[in-house]
Amino acid sequence: MLVHHLYSGGKDSSLAAWMLRKIGYEVRLVTVSFGTLDNWRFAKETAERLGFEHRVLYLPREILERAGEMAIKDGHPNNAIQFIHEKALEALASLPEVERVSDGTRRDDRVPLLDLPEARSLEDRFSVAYIRPLLGLGYKTIRELTERLFVVEIRESEKLEKADYEVELRCMLMERGIDPLGIFPKGHYQSRVMGWKGD
Repeated sequence: MLVHHLYSGGKDSSLAAWMLRKIGYEVRLVTVSFGTLDNWRFAKETAERLGFEHRVLYLPREILERAGEMAIKDGHPNNAIQFIHEKALEALASLPEVERVSDGTRRDDRVPLLDLPEARSLEDRFSVAYIRPLLGLGYKTIRELTERLFVVEIRESEKLEKADYEVELRCMLMERGIDPLGIFPKGHYQSRVMGWKGD
């Protein structure tokens, strides 16, 4: 059984991929890009180190532009990140070969996170199964598991080489002459998995 798993190379999406494999799925990691940067390569490097197949899914630049407008209007990135995540799931679910989609969203996430009606709608509209392995896990459990399994680099968001939606959104804001630090929270830390612990 093949599942297509949205993948940034961070600890959450890596842990979810590991869990999916442990319960018997064949896991294909998928990183979303708008084609403005090649930051997807950081996720590809991590995927290869962890032994997973990886591909890049390109989304239209218009989605990034609209997300940027949301972030500028709101003065924070939450709705923009949520919008991109929903569009990423829809694009992945719409591919003819895809029967199962997954992500690394957690119990305590506020964004991105689909509520139950949104999750059911995704499944119904695209005839897919939507799998979220971390949905029942809190921060402490996720930290314990990722510390046991992975070598993880943790840095401030704007300084970490990563492959999530935020990177191209920040870049697009800078292209418009807007300082992302006026929209994204300062002192926010994110992670990137560098490999298996013990390798």
